[in-house]
Amino acid sequence: VMPTITNYNQFRGLHWETGSVRNFFSQRGFRAPHTSEPYSEAFLLGVSGGAVMGYFTFLYEGYDPQCNILTRNTFDPLDKMLSRLGVVQTVQHTAKADRAVDILVDTLQGGQAAIIWADMWSLPYNALTWDEGMWGAMPLVVYGYEPEEDSVYIADRAAGPLMVTPAELAAACGRIKKFKHRLLTLDAPRPEKLASAVRLGICDTIQLYTEKPPKGSKNNFGLNAYKFWAKMLTQPKQRLSWEKQFPAGLPMYAGLTSAFNFAFLFGKGTRQDAERGMYADFLQEAALLLNIPALNKAAAPFRTAASAWQQLPAFLLPDDVQPFAESRELMLRKHTLFLEQGGAALEEIQGINSRLDDIRAAMMSDFPLTQEEVVAFRERLAGQILAIHDAEETAVQTLQDAIA
Repeated sequence: VMPTITNYNQFRGLHWETGSVRNFFSQRGFRAPHTSEPYSEAFLLGVSGGAVMGYFTFLYEGYDPQCNILTRNTFDPLDKMLSRLGVVQTVQHTAKADRAVDILVDTLQGGQAAIIWADMWSLPYNALTWDEGMWGAMPLVVYGYEPEEDSVYIADRAAGPLMVTPAELAAACGRIKKFKHRLLTLDAPRPEKLASAVRLGICDTIQLYTEKPPKGSKNNFGLNAYKFWAKMLTQPKQRLSWEKQFPAGLPMYAGLTSAFNFAFLFGKGTRQDAERGMYADFLQEAALLLNIPALNKAAAPFRTAASAWQQLPAFLLPDDVQPFAESRELMLRKHTLFLEQGGAALEEIQGINSRLDDIRAAMMSDFPLTQEEVVAFRERLAGQILAIHDAEETAVQTLQDAIA
């Protein structure tokens, strides 16, 4: 038996956690009783903790400052989702690369794909500039291992197969101690667990929007995070203000592009709605599963919030500031190319990266806004952030009323 699943055809998962599980479940033929369809990624997003707002800034020595916007729950989403659904997890873990290959080949020869954790910076198809100080272990699906062809076949966000060499895979799987050569296979969700899983997921979402988060400051999460972000944009004397953390020049450019990347591209499709449309899809499934029609009503204001989010890119990187607009278009183009063409787009993606490097370099000497324009820019951006806050406040209230 060749260690490749010949009929593997599941590639549409978008986010590493929910997407890899979606791909794995679909390949195994697991179906959701409430839809008679394969489990959707929207459903898995909802069960894993759902939609959220998180605002974080990072200033590390030797790196551009970064504004990280979270759009989904990041408190152990994978384990939460699987345990809530009653999924039996088989985890195999080894420190030895050759033993890891044996485990992988055994799994594939048994007819199952494997979820493994690989460092995203070590996989060439991600086109990330290698940096000793940057790493991130992400789950993805391996469905073929052909050493004679020097090929490993992977499903990871893109719409079709991705390929790396066995050596590249070994390096990516061995780089991060905690996830070193870890392999996961899954049994089917237990139908009797679905209703409670959905309820718990919805409660998570409401809690992170309205209550103190499990970790971190209340300013970092939920409805508070929008107000805090707007305040940091418009009150320059604040300790964590944009005036201090992301002043005009390269820091401001880096803050805006990183916020755009995390809110709209990282682990997402091309809707540019911060996954609010996907969350609304989940609520419509939840209405069906729990037989609570009011959840359909709650989906509508999340779609309104999705529209408010869709307007945000034009405030972060607006059309009337040429290098900002070009950066936004290039980042979105690069993202879309990867999702549609995977590794086949690598050359074009590297070309885009090189153009983005040039724009970044120009920001140090030739920033396109005066200080007066910067102040007005931040005011406009804060206005749109507060508009999203208002839309989501309504959405969360509607959701609370529906599930009460």
